[in-house]
Amino acid sequence: MMKKAVIFDMDGLMIDSERVTYRCYREVMGEMNYDISLDFYTTLLGKNVAWATEKFAQAYGKDFPFPEVLKNVHIRMNDIFETEGVPVKKGLVELLDYLKTNNYKTIIASSSSRNRVLHITEMAGILKYFDDAICGDEVTQSKPHPEIFLNACKKLGVEPSEALVLEDSEAGILAAHNAAIKVICIVDMKYPDKEYEEKTYQILESLDQVIDLLK
Repeated sequence: MMKKAVIFDMDGLMIDSERVTYRCYREVMGEMNYDISLDFYTTLLGKNVAWATEKFAQAYGKDFPFPEVLKNVHIRMNDIFETEGVPVKKGLVELLDYLKTNNYKTIIASSSSRNRVLHITEMAGILKYFDDAICGDEVTQSKPHPEIFLNACKKLGVEPSEALVLEDSEAGILAAHNAAIKVICIVDMKYPDKEYEEKTYQILESLDQVIDLLK
């Protein structure tokens, strides 16, 4: 598979953060006498703040204080990352080392804000591997819209056909498909439903398995 660039999602793909995030939502919302199911949480995976705001308003009412909840979730997550370290996914460093050694262009394309992406990847010690990042507060449309991946290609100076997307969420898989970019799913909290599975190039268990596909 001849590619010049690899585009990485962050949460659930590089950083084992989704379980921590769900735990923090349950704790923060529990203190406010709300509950959040795992099924509801998985609908948020790969989406930006605007999307999540709308989903919470639909589920909990227009008066639900989502900005406050999100702020407190991020504070609590940051405390966990600061005290326990940022958990990176299996095979990530091996893959990043391979890409750097073999002169691939690399970029992060995350629905999170730029400040959060840079802070977490810096804490995890992986920011140095990337040429650039494009984040949720720098696009007008959230995944599954292809904007973030198309802009990632523009930033790297490559065509969509020359890039490969690595994703864990169904929204990310569909966004890459809509951008006409090959996508590999590394399964995290949810195995993609059949309609999304059919849009992937491969579904793998860990990031280091990508290396064999690139050789």
